[in-house]
Amino acid sequence: MLLNQFADTLRRLCPEPAPLVLAFSGGLDSRVLLHLLSRFVRDFPEYPVTAVHVHHGLSPNADHWMAQCEAWAKQDGILFQAESVSVQTGSRISLEQAARDARYQALAQYMSPGTYLLTAQHADDQLETILLALKRGSGPAGLAAMPVRKAFAGGIHLRPLLDTSRATLEAYARANNLCWVEDESNQDTRFDRNFLRQEILPLLTSRWPGLRQSATRSAALCGEQQALLEGLLADKLSQHRLPDGSLNLAGLQDEVQGRALIRLWLQQQGLPLPTKAQLVQVWQSVCLAREDANPCVSLNGYDLRRYQQQLCAIRPLPDISQWRANMVLNQSCMLPPSLGSLTLSADGPVTGLQLGEAMRLPKPDEHIWVGFDPSGLSAHPVGRAGRRKLKKLFQEYGVPSWRRRQTPLLFYGEQLAAVAGLFVVKGFEGDACRLVWKCDPLH
Repeated sequence: MLLNQFADTLRRLCPEPAPLVLAFSGGLDSRVLLHLLSRFVRDFPEYPVTAVHVHHGLSPNADHWMAQCEAWAKQDGILFQAESVSVQTGSRISLEQAARDARYQALAQYMSPGTYLLTAQHADDQLETILLALKRGSGPAGLAAMPVRKAFAGGIHLRPLLDTSRATLEAYARANNLCWVEDESNQDTRFDRNFLRQEILPLLTSRWPGLRQSATRSAALCGEQQALLEGLLADKLSQHRLPDGSLNLAGLQDEVQGRALIRLWLQQQGLPLPTKAQLVQVWQSVCLAREDANPCVSLNGYDLRRYQQQLCAIRPLPDISQWRANMVLNQSCMLPPSLGSLTLSADGPVTGLQLGEAMRLPKPDEHIWVGFDPSGLSAHPVGRAGRRKLKKLFQEYGVPSWRRRQTPLLFYGEQLAAVAGLFVVKGFEGDACRLVWKCDPLH
């Protein structure tokens, strides 16, 4: 019965033939999914399957598990691949989350448009996820738990067993004489999921046997509500999203709507989402800060900053004030990571240039180089009156404070000749060269 149900579900979720990638840990759930897939492709060989085992190296049994998974895949006629990963550990790092992140990064390598990743989460896993979301105080997005289908790494992530209980999977495994690996860490109740699985869920489901199905329905309803909310906010977000990807805060006065808009804006950028408390802090400390403030809230791997009425999500920036590199005419100079490249080009006709691009050729005794330290420098931009400190010029050109030491400064000899993307210094203008800075505008 489970085999027929699985085949119907998979054909519904993936109606056209496509490559399938199985995340294969070797535990009960993925072992059953491997067996179901091997039977499925006998009837539908146009769906090629690859089983990918991720070796985390966290258990002394990890090598044995990988060998077992390879043997089982071979036994079921499924192509097998293994990936070894390093899991970041530390006192403030969740081992569960770090292992999960490393696993999905490894699986992403096998994805492309039209490819489906299959994972073996089931109804008990869904119930655990909902309870953990309740513990965190999550809203509809968190309580929606795990979707059956979502985009992943250019392809689609499917969870075809999400309506099936663990007991059903175990019964299928025993009926088909399947063996599986038992991860000893699954017994460690210091991990929240294991505590729920070992101590809490047996009590809940013995009292309310239909709880799994009820929780799955509630998760689906929360998912529908969240999708509806995001749909209603989409037009609003498009009105407030600026060409450089920042969020225009002008006109956002309602705090609840503003926080929801910020959350959706971060979600669309693929950034880790803040908690409600963090969103409140962002709204009050960043969005409502005084006009001349330089507010910042640090979240999981990025900072939220405001400049004038723009909210920006910025990855932590390294100090590159001492970085410098010599440049060669007509050759691209690679800048520090995420800052792109800088080129002083004299190839071809130099016409139709912007004011901040057109430069004269360097003289024979003027070696050209690039740096990032504006300390103590002043300049007289072409087309403007007078000389001013670079700090003041950055303010006048609307450069946020965090970008000022990330903006390339071009020198001819010891003289500042141009600030990339902004202006050429008087005395260095001309029509012989073009200064081109190629960079992600959200650096």
